[in-house]
Amino acid sequence: MKHFDAELHVKGKSMFVGDIPEPEGTLHAAVFTSSCAHGKILSLDTSEAEAFPGVIRVITAKDIPGENEIGNIVLDEPLLAEGTVHFIGEPVAVVLAETRHQAYSAMNTILIELEELEAVIDPRKAAQRGDLIVPPRTFSCGNTEDAIKECTHVTRGTAETGGQEHLYLETQSTLCIPGEGNALRITSSTQSPSFVQKIAARVLGIPIHLVQVDILRLGGAFGGKEDQATPWAVIAALGTHLTGHPVKLILKRHEDLVNTGKRHPYSCDFTIGLNKSGQILVWEVNYFQNSGAVSDLSTAILERSLFHSTGSYFIPNVIATGYCCRTNLAPNTAFRGFGGPQAMFVIEAAIHKASAETGIPVEKIQKMNLLQPGDRFPYGMEYTCNEVKSSWELAEEFSDVAKTRKAARKFNSENRYLKKGISMMPVCFGISFTSTFLNQASALVHVYTDGSVGISTGAVEMGQGVNSRIRQVAAGVFSIPLERTRVESTNTSRAANTSPTAASSGADMNGNAAETACCEIRGRLLEVAAGELGCKAEDLCLLNSRVWNKEKQTDITWDQLVIAAYMSRTDLSSHAHYATPGIHFNKTTEKGRPFAYHVAGTAVTEVTVDCLLGTYKIDKVSIVHYGGSQLNPLLDRGQVEGALLQGIGWVTMEELAWDGRSKRLLADTLATYKVPDISFTPNEVNILFAEGEVLGEGVGLKGSKAVGEPPFMYGIGAWFAIREAIIAFNPDTSSDYTAPITPERVLMTK
Repeated sequence: MKHFDAELHVKGKSMFVGDIPEPEGTLHAAVFTSSCAHGKILSLDTSEAEAFPGVIRVITAKDIPGENEIGNIVLDEPLLAEGTVHFIGEPVAVVLAETRHQAYSAMNTILIELEELEAVIDPRKAAQRGDLIVPPRTFSCGNTEDAIKECTHVTRGTAETGGQEHLYLETQSTLCIPGEGNALRITSSTQSPSFVQKIAARVLGIPIHLVQVDILRLGGAFGGKEDQATPWAVIAALGTHLTGHPVKLILKRHEDLVNTGKRHPYSCDFTIGLNKSGQILVWEVNYFQNSGAVSDLSTAILERSLFHSTGSYFIPNVIATGYCCRTNLAPNTAFRGFGGPQAMFVIEAAIHKASAETGIPVEKIQKMNLLQPGDRFPYGMEYTCNEVKSSWELAEEFSDVAKTRKAARKFNSENRYLKKGISMMPVCFGISFTSTFLNQASALVHVYTDGSVGISTGAVEMGQGVNSRIRQVAAGVFSIPLERTRVESTNTSRAANTSPTAASSGADMNGNAAETACCEIRGRLLEVAAGELGCKAEDLCLLNSRVWNKEKQTDITWDQLVIAAYMSRTDLSSHAHYATPGIHFNKTTEKGRPFAYHVAGTAVTEVTVDCLLGTYKIDKVSIVHYGGSQLNPLLDRGQVEGALLQGIGWVTMEELAWDGRSKRLLADTLATYKVPDISFTPNEVNILFAEGEVLGEGVGLKGSKAVGEPPFMYGIGAWFAIREAIIAFNPDTSSDYTAPITPERVLMTK
């Protein structure tokens, strides 16, 4: 059950966009971007660049033959700026040259004159000015106004979460090759091949069928290539369309850091009301999302925050309101968790502050209010299983919380400056795109005459192992060795109108489509076998590369069956479509069943903080994770471990900072942006996978549950464990709920 790309990766033989041999005549693109956060373009002089040796063409907005618009949900994003620039890193002009060095050298000769305008990077200030991308949106249930009168304890506060750089290994990359009759083939590092196809056609003013997008694999993405691969792919396509040459565009690391958006920073106000025993009766929260200069996916991400506003808890009276605040930063975008982590941090912060004010232990409040079967979320969906509470109880036992806390108290009493902290972090995360129409996928399967199988889907392999899972499904249906299956590149000519590989739904949707296609072919093959054997097809099955009649092995092998089918002119190909069943959501009433199912689990995090230096170490993380009937335990473990560390990085060391005057990103190199490395990993990570809920037919993939995003939220527990250690050192410390809790912030905590 290995990840089939692993061997290629280790040997350095995996092909990415940058490894594709360049066709003769390939031009290299360099993109001239704004160095001003907000300004009016007074003049743009590209004459010197146009005359530079090796330069074939310089492209500006006036050269675009179609629409200068690459927006998705809200149409507010030009491909190339015209008239005004709205963030540092916004594309203004494109230089196409015979070599990359020539393109960048010429780009540096472009002159732009700007009239600087006021730039805003604070979402609250943007909201005060009325600079919202869309009107505010509210999810609610119960009656908070009446319920708050019944609360014994009412706690109010603010919570801040920072952004996060995706830092995928492969930067944004594209190679576009011209074809016959204005056709284009775009190889792009995108999670959204059909979106790139659609937007390229829009910008070029040509039909979608003339644009083919192909992806073999991505060198990481984490959401950063869902929408933000589009401008770079379309720029390359524009260059090819205008010159007739292949065009290659690969961002340098510094460009990728500066020019692309991050996880959305949030600034939030909350009110939480409890009765005397600690039951949460009221939850009111306002999310001020720093959306950046254009909408990108901000509205959908804020929607996900609203869906997860109550975290893993049942709260009967809720008002959650979100504001998409337009600022002068690069457009912030999708990132693992897609708005869920920001919402879960706020509810946990509120519980911790309520605990500090009331004296009720944090874990008592948490455990008392965990979701149980029959509870309803504010958006109307019923929670039907018991995995949230069960995971908590299993985690208490798995990590022996009582013993661990006793040992921590002893350690803290014996050490003046070193203090230990422990936290429990429950997670409940919905699986499906919250826009119902996106929950569809297709697959095309071919069985070749030598018995090998080729599979094409809309899923994009980006290191998460989706292709390995799909191969497992196909091999299982045909009962043949995995080595006889292959997943082809993701190509819009074979899988049309694809949804992004995102929302932890890639394996579920594309895997189910592939299974349906394989089952259709298997049915035809068994009809052929029945004819050969003179029996009923329903009595036959495939097992270990042979045909079996009930419980008896026949003489027909898989290879013989395939040849017999071919010779009898039986179709050995199948196309299938899958739509996630049972989901719906009414955006007028803000009620429905938006998710196919929920993934739940609980993490127990133990840390040691040096309260004199401000440094800390994550000692141990113990996780109970409900993953359903695991299809590939090795991949699942890798996803949980990777997501955990990425989540820990978000709340601890990964700090984005901007210059207050120029609004320039300061964390714009790998020397100034710190991510967890091998020395920062927890000393010990223990994971207990529990099966739990039995999913309905066609939900999940072969009974397994999605594992890409939910484990990210386990990392949030590190923040609260560090906070507990600080309180052990200074019980009177201020209540500042700001993430990341960097060593500098720990050191300066009062």
